[in-house]
Amino acid sequence: MSKLWQARFFTTVNQLRDLPTTVAPEIAFAGRSNAGKSTAINILTNQKGLAFASKTPGRTQHINYFSIGGAHVGQHRKDPTRLDEIEALLVDLPGYGYAEVSGSAKLHWQKLLGDYVQRREQLAALVLIMDSRRPFTDLDIQMLEWFAPTGKPIHCILTKADKLNRNESTNALRKAEQMLASYVDEDGEGFPFTVQLFSALKRVGIDEANDKIIDLLGLVDVETDPDAVLVDPVDTED
Repeated sequence: MSKLWQARFFTTVNQLRDLPTTVAPEIAFAGRSNAGKSTAINILTNQKGLAFASKTPGRTQHINYFSIGGAHVGQHRKDPTRLDEIEALLVDLPGYGYAEVSGSAKLHWQKLLGDYVQRREQLAALVLIMDSRRPFTDLDIQMLEWFAPTGKPIHCILTKADKLNRNESTNALRKAEQMLASYVDEDGEGFPFTVQLFSALKRVGIDEANDKIIDLLGLVDVETDPDAVLVDPVDTED
C-alpha cells in the first residue's frame, strides 16, 4: 500500500489565520472545478470519499487538510491524531470554477489561495490538476504565476487522459511540457515544473503521481502489497 493511503481528514479552514501550526511538509492540490481534483485525491489515497466534490462548481471555499502519520489505527477510525507524529499533510484547495459564485466570494478565494501558495512556509510543492482536453486556462496560468516566484516545484497532472486517443495524449503532454518550459526565472533558468498524464478511470499514471508526491514530501513509501484492495474510481467531473 502507498503511504498516501494513510491519509485521513485533519481540519478545514476558511481564513489564513486558522491554518494549522504544524511544521510537517505540505503538498497542495489545486485546479479548476470539473478538472477531476477530488477524484485524483481519492484515487491516490485509495479512499472513495476523502476529498469532497461539491455539486455546485466553486461553492466549496475552504482549505481541507488531510494528515499522513500521527494516527495509530485505520483511516476510518476516529482515534486522535498525534500532532507531533504527523509526517506530512495533503492540502485540498478550493476549486476555482466559480460561475455561480458572488463577486465577494471570488475576491475571498483569490486572496485566500494567493496568500496561501505564496506565503505558506510549510508548503513544499503544488500539484496542479488540469483536464487534459483543456489545460492551462487563464485561472490555471494565474495559479502557476502566483506560485512560480517561490521557486518550489509544481507537478501538473493532466486528468481524464482516457478521453483522448494515443495521438491526442502525446500531443497534450508535449504541449504541456512546452508551456511549462516557457517559464524561466530572471537568470533564464527553468522552474522545477513537471507534468504527466493521468486517468482515474483507466488507472493510468497513478503510480507515477504517487511516486512524485512521495518524493516531493520527502517521505519513504511503504512496500506495495500486490493483494491490496483498490477502490473503484468515480470520475465525478469535480
